[in-house]
Amino acid sequence: MRLRTLTALTGALTLSLLTGCAKGDSTGASASTVTYWLWDANQLPAYQACAKGFETENPGLKVRITQLGWSDYWTKLTAGFIAGTQPDVFTDHIQKFGQFADLKVLEPLDDLDIKESDYQPGLAANWIGQDGHRYGAPKDWDTVALFYNDKMAKSAGLTAEQLGSLSWNPEDGGTFEKAIAHLTVDRNGKRGDEPGFDKNNVKVYGLATNGGGFADGQTQWSPFTGSAGWSYTDKARWGTKYQYDSNTFQSVVNWYFGLAKKGYLAPFSDYNIQSNQANTQVAAGRAATAFDGAWMISTYDGFKGRDIKSAPTPIGPSGKRATMMNGLADSITKASRNKAGARKWVAYLASDECQRAVGAYGVVFPATPAGTEAAVAAYEKKGIDVSAFTQAVADRKDFRTFSFPITDYAADVQALMQPEMEAIYGTGKPVSSLDETNDQINLILDQ
Repeated sequence: MRLRTLTALTGALTLSLLTGCAKGDSTGASASTVTYWLWDANQLPAYQACAKGFETENPGLKVRITQLGWSDYWTKLTAGFIAGTQPDVFTDHIQKFGQFADLKVLEPLDDLDIKESDYQPGLAANWIGQDGHRYGAPKDWDTVALFYNDKMAKSAGLTAEQLGSLSWNPEDGGTFEKAIAHLTVDRNGKRGDEPGFDKNNVKVYGLATNGGGFADGQTQWSPFTGSAGWSYTDKARWGTKYQYDSNTFQSVVNWYFGLAKKGYLAPFSDYNIQSNQANTQVAAGRAATAFDGAWMISTYDGFKGRDIKSAPTPIGPSGKRATMMNGLADSITKASRNKAGARKWVAYLASDECQRAVGAYGVVFPATPAGTEAAVAAYEKKGIDVSAFTQAVADRKDFRTFSFPITDYAADVQALMQPEMEAIYGTGKPVSSLDETNDQINLILDQ
């Protein structure tokens, strides 16, 4: 397989800009304006409220917010770094951090005096680069849990207590697989664990699909690999070796995608990143459960005619539950036209004042404990129980939390892993093929 290094990718983007789309949009930056980009439309009102508070405290400074869809956001941001149309401040993702740090397009934030103890555990530390400098101020966090159709669960004789105490193993799937099998129903009304079940004609899958999971499996297999004790790399941050060749990893992935062969997990063909993700399968009644992130809480709650509840991830062979705990951050661009104003804005975004204001909208869990408490209270007012997501933060004894892999060349790792995981899921390619892929990935990191 031909590998494209980060340098080559950047060069290709530069060429495309020079030959067709280098005009870009003006950032509108000035000494009195701070430009800020984010991708989540649901969070836009909350940050518009923060901007008003900031402007009141900083007379003469204005915040101009731009919201873009996920894909357009990263394309335009990367193009902006090259064309000079980047914002002063942007919402950063840990998967992109290594690439941006390598390109040296981020401004160090050491002078903001961000303290680890002021935020939920681990969130601040993730944004320290290999050079020891800070490049992001903690913004919010999310975990993964199991959403389920309560009516379907009751029809299957499964209680909330049972779904909240599931366990699994890669040998027989444990009580988790039994529950998913029993929630699966074929076109003739036979459940997945009943004689005569037709796995080739399923009406309702026990578990929705979110695809192959790329290199991280955030809302797919990561709760299982994590609770089996596996880690993406040899070090928690800035690892130098990936571990997709691990027997533990491959046995878990083989079991997880094997659920599709049994008819319990929706097939890969049911997944479309644009139009048919796990949440749409649950909304349509095509699946009874789905692993998904906290950013989707309001979406699942809004399904008409569906009473959707949530349960924590199942207990694994390690004796713990596990979930990825992702944390976004706000970063300042190196070429910001208003670094002084940008620093004030980022400091305000990371403050309890702004984080409580964002939490009050009940759309995300802000990074500070006070912001998180405000969010939990806001969800409670809406009648939504979010404990399946917050338990992982409150109960470190029974939960293992972990981050996206933080390494160099993350884009290349994704480019190599995506087709492999899709082939294992979709065509039954042996998981042992990941040995070669892992070798290719580690050759890139050795450069």
